[in-house]
Amino acid sequence: MPTVIMPKMGDGMEEGTLLRWLKDEGEEIAEGDPIAEIETDKVTIEIMAEDSGTLSQRIAGEGDSVPVGEPIAMILAEGETAEAVSRPQPAAVQATEAESPPVPAATASIDSATPEAAPPRQEAPARAAESTPTNGQTPVERAPGERLRASPLVKRLAVEHEIDLQHIPGSGPGGRIVKDDIMPYISGEKAKPAAGTAPPTAPAPEEAPAAQPAVAPGRPRGTVHELSRIRRTTGRRMAESKRDIPHFYVTAEIDMGAAVAFREQVNSQTEDDASKISFNDLIVKAAALALREFPALNASFEGDQLYDHANIDINIAIALDGGLIAPFIPDADQKSLGTIARMGKDLISRAKNGGLKPEEYQGGTFTTSNLGMLSVDQFIAVINPPQAAILAIGSIKNLPVINDGKIVPGHRMNLAVSADHRAVDGAEVARFLQAVRRYLERPMLLALG
Repeated sequence: MPTVIMPKMGDGMEEGTLLRWLKDEGEEIAEGDPIAEIETDKVTIEIMAEDSGTLSQRIAGEGDSVPVGEPIAMILAEGETAEAVSRPQPAAVQATEAESPPVPAATASIDSATPEAAPPRQEAPARAAESTPTNGQTPVERAPGERLRASPLVKRLAVEHEIDLQHIPGSGPGGRIVKDDIMPYISGEKAKPAAGTAPPTAPAPEEAPAAQPAVAPGRPRGTVHELSRIRRTTGRRMAESKRDIPHFYVTAEIDMGAAVAFREQVNSQTEDDASKISFNDLIVKAAALALREFPALNASFEGDQLYDHANIDINIAIALDGGLIAPFIPDADQKSLGTIARMGKDLISRAKNGGLKPEEYQGGTFTTSNLGMLSVDQFIAVINPPQAAILAIGSIKNLPVINDGKIVPGHRMNLAVSADHRAVDGAEVARFLQAVRRYLERPMLLALG
């Protein structure tokens, strides 16, 4: 019976979240059919079936976090018999159970439904009565300060159905509460745990300062949102960047008049919409050619070592609903504007639809980030580690400018480079921006480069 497993979509990936099933149990599946949508630290992507047959069992539920390599579904090939498959336990849990002494029958009968229940604690009768819910639900004894582990879907369902998760045992990895654990309480099969019956926590030390309330007394609380994996990864990498990289910034104003006319002329003679060039395509090519002249910005600072890259791979920062991703155009300095335009449109489309491959976003030597389409005059970007620099692109403005002593209409755009001072100095970055300006103000050089 073929098994569908959680795929490894990158070197740093340890687990993925199953967002939704695209096939139902009992449904016929052909090899290559999308069967589920998962979320990793980088992207949301569909899992394709590697075998044909019938989807006999969906092991993981929507919202579950599943370790890499663990099964999420079983496909029944022609002639095979369906067999029940239980959710596999993590190796650490299995090892613990193998080493543990047999549990007395009396204890096992109390918490047989809780795989990782702690041994009973001896408490005073008053405390025991105080912590026992009136609806008969056996509470889960969590240690003071222990983090409640639950999938995003479970937390949302708990809020919608007013269920206290503190007393629900989790059957997922490490005691994580998954959808199957909460559904009996939603359906009414089990009584909901009474609100406010969480086990008492140890009092804070007297010397500890009083915790600042999240909201002022008497004011309504906000809604708690579970961060997506992409958002958590984005936040972690940006915090790492600002903490570890000594940023400095250099800005320049570019005359885009010739670039505007050049783009209009090229696109008017191009029938293929995919090959029509954008201003971002012009800037990507200009940055790539400028990096040939100033390779210090086309570098990565990893640990105490600086790596100069022979190739020029330009990342394009793309905003998604759950965070940022930056796929790259390999060897951008060697590609034509039409090729850059087609590749850029394809990467953006697949990034937003969850179709990127790991090798398309794991890498790159220099990043561009463009907010010009949102009418942003200028902004400063955070370096994409371990790269040495990033180029922030503002919008093109129609402004009155002075030319030969006369006020005439013009097109101006602001660029800002954020650079790692360990790898490059200000003068080098300034010269790099001068090269970018030269290419954009003489756009025929982009066609020849």
